[in-house]
Amino acid sequence: MIKVGVIFGGESVEHEVSIISAIQAMNKMDAEKYEIVPIYIDKNGEWYTGSFLNEIETFQDMSLLRKYGKNVVLYRNKYGSFVLQSKKGFRKVVKEIDIAFPIVHGTNVEDGVLQGYLKTIGIPYVGSDIAGAAIGQDKVFQKQIWGSEGLPIPEYVWFFDSEYEDNPEKVLKMIEQIKYPVIVKPATLGSSVGINIASNREELQKAVEEAITYDSKIVVEEVIKNLCEVNISVVGNPDGYDTSVIERVLTGNELLTYEDKYVGGKKGSGSKGMLSATRKIPADISEKLSSEVRDIAVKASKALNLSGDVRIDFLIDNKKKKVYINEVNTIPGSLAFYLWEPAGKNYTELLDELINIGVKDYKKKTGKINSFDTNILSGFSGLKGAKGTKGVKNLK
Repeated sequence: MIKVGVIFGGESVEHEVSIISAIQAMNKMDAEKYEIVPIYIDKNGEWYTGSFLNEIETFQDMSLLRKYGKNVVLYRNKYGSFVLQSKKGFRKVVKEIDIAFPIVHGTNVEDGVLQGYLKTIGIPYVGSDIAGAAIGQDKVFQKQIWGSEGLPIPEYVWFFDSEYEDNPEKVLKMIEQIKYPVIVKPATLGSSVGINIASNREELQKAVEEAITYDSKIVVEEVIKNLCEVNISVVGNPDGYDTSVIERVLTGNELLTYEDKYVGGKKGSGSKGMLSATRKIPADISEKLSSEVRDIAVKASKALNLSGDVRIDFLIDNKKKKVYINEVNTIPGSLAFYLWEPAGKNYTELLDELINIGVKDYKKKTGKINSFDTNILSGFSGLKGAKGTKGVKNLK
């Protein structure tokens, strides 16, 4: 039986969303094929494991976590096994895992930071590599790469918070080269956190000042008129991608909010993750537009070297019948399983496919040359003659 370490939580504003997504997934994994090992990262960066972490009630009373959870670290031992070892008391191995399955959202976890650690210790994992994860978290990087590939993107500008703090007037004038209304976004966040539409200078200042409380990098885009927002999921890797059905996401607000996505439904009913959003599946768009969305989605995924399961969001000007690619989510809420079920692939099958893709990616990467057997330092006789070493003898 394959031991799958499902990693979730983390130091992110999307912490709670990650918990919902991970618990949904753990409860749908094939228990006859996989041993599921929950690995929760709290908001302070501490890692915990325990079978009770696959229940949402656990996270409604965090005292249970500290009372019954095992505080652990993940590393590769001298035998080549990937182990979770307890940090406190007698340091013993609590669990072994064969593959990691990050179901995390947002900065510090989805953006390549966690993937870098997993790659450093050498464990197979599900999802995009470090570069794809990092670019997928940065809305500016995405646009720059997609634009260079000739993919249709909205007009945009971007800046750092320090630029705005040093000269707000200059930044505001730069933004106003795009006609109002504009949409202001933290560049590296998701789940619609810190996003606002501005229709005038006063609203723009307020939107920018809110955005920089969340992120140091801000992107401002034109608001697409006659808007129809659609999403599609892409599964695979650069060797080949499959696309899901297309959804149209509906909202009574100017833009799709955090509440639309995760707090929908009747009061007290609990969140169903991205299922909480009101949506139309399949989207009520023409076959021509559907085909264009699918084609762009595959090209966009390949351009960013994405792997696993991603969701790509599109904006359509219904009057002009023009498609714009908006952004990608490399680990989407609820893993976008609801876009695959109408195509005949249930959540359990989707999860199985994602784990298989992770294994294939690992085998391909480990089949490449990463180092040489030669040791250029074996005949090294010291720093004599080396450039830039003046004064080394005095360093102790």
